[in-house]
Amino acid sequence: MFEQLSDRLRETLKHVRGQARLTEDNVKTAMREVRIALLEADVALPVVKEFVSRVRERAVGQDVMSSLTPGQMVIKVVRDELVALMGETSESLNLAARPPVVVMVAGLQGAGKTTTVAKLARWLKDLQRKKVAVVSTDIYRPAAIDQLQKLAGDVGAAFIPSTPHQQPADIAREAVEQARRMVSDVLLIDTAGRLHVDAEMMAEIRTVAESVQPAETLFVVDSMTGQDAVNSARAFDDALPLTGVILTKTDGDARGGAALSIRQVTGKPIKFMGTGEKVDALEAFHPDRIASRILGMGDVLSLVEEVEQKVDKEKAQQLARKISKGKGFDLDDFREQIMQMEKMGGLSGLLDKLPGMAQLPGNVAAQVDDGQINRLVAMINSMTPRERAFPAIIKGSRKRRIAAGSGTQVQDVNRLLKQFGQMQKMMKKMTKRGGMARMMRGMKGRMPGMPF
Repeated sequence: MFEQLSDRLRETLKHVRGQARLTEDNVKTAMREVRIALLEADVALPVVKEFVSRVRERAVGQDVMSSLTPGQMVIKVVRDELVALMGETSESLNLAARPPVVVMVAGLQGAGKTTTVAKLARWLKDLQRKKVAVVSTDIYRPAAIDQLQKLAGDVGAAFIPSTPHQQPADIAREAVEQARRMVSDVLLIDTAGRLHVDAEMMAEIRTVAESVQPAETLFVVDSMTGQDAVNSARAFDDALPLTGVILTKTDGDARGGAALSIRQVTGKPIKFMGTGEKVDALEAFHPDRIASRILGMGDVLSLVEEVEQKVDKEKAQQLARKISKGKGFDLDDFREQIMQMEKMGGLSGLLDKLPGMAQLPGNVAAQVDDGQINRLVAMINSMTPRERAFPAIIKGSRKRRIAAGSGTQVQDVNRLLKQFGQMQKMMKKMTKRGGMARMMRGMKGRMPGMPF
């Protein structure tokens, strides 16, 4: 997300950073480029005008901190205004109401509401320690109820059955009573997709909302639709008292215009963003972290949270105990480390959150290949247990068999074995005193899928 905008803004601000002093002329030139970058990112025109005006006013004003150069000050101003644009603070769900807290999810057809309900259920259950129930009032889309039932099973949420023969408002009312009997903390209500021009369907969702008085009414919107996303949110807000927005498919959106426009245009906070298809691919929306990411400053806090949530601590401890006892680091262990990395969004997802990675040369960044992680796993899976335990026995004919079994080339197998050898040496260094520091020096940035 934001790749195009990030590239343009960093290039523009690079020129400003080199200025010995700021004048109205060079700020004006920079702001012209910022304006073009925002418009290309599909940010709403009124939002762009106000943003550029505020940045220009502050950049040529008097609020320059003594600890910063003028160029650094412009970058700070741009970051501060990006944060203000998306909302000063992260706004989470209001779960303070009497249980079951009702959260209704609405949105356009195809925006990913049902999947988002499952992601939200997992987030509430695993991270907020809530007992969650879900129900579908979508009586129109074939298999919508069955889809939610399957997803509820995947994330460990209680599923409340409904049928296409019931009225949506009746389903919602009965689900609240059933969730109360089940002593659920939160009830998530999935609604049917609709078009904002469909008066009959909009009247129906108003009836559902009035029948259960939800504590939260969240609008799910496809970020890739850009300005249409903003217009849809505004139309839904006219019909329903929305409390927040969830952006979906942000992993496929290189522009980010919806994220930068929705708060300003609708006044509704973005509460979450979907970052992939898996049920754990949902992140709380933090305006300050997103602003830093846009400007290439990284997002270490989100990275730490992701490690905390997604890395299997038991497996990590088992590996640490194994290495500390002097037992070898084998290809099964190597595969496990690669798969842990994939859980965290792959290399591209990690690099996006690491400070300074925006300064990687373009030809290097372009070579970061998450697909290589899958190829590495495929090659290891094509080995016998003995080969994974004793990689030294993998010679010519074995390499050819592994390559054929994984759909790769012999040189790919050679590259895997070389990377494994480097990782094995690092693990040996870790068992010695001061080993971690030596290991980090030895890595020099080399990781599976990295071109260096």
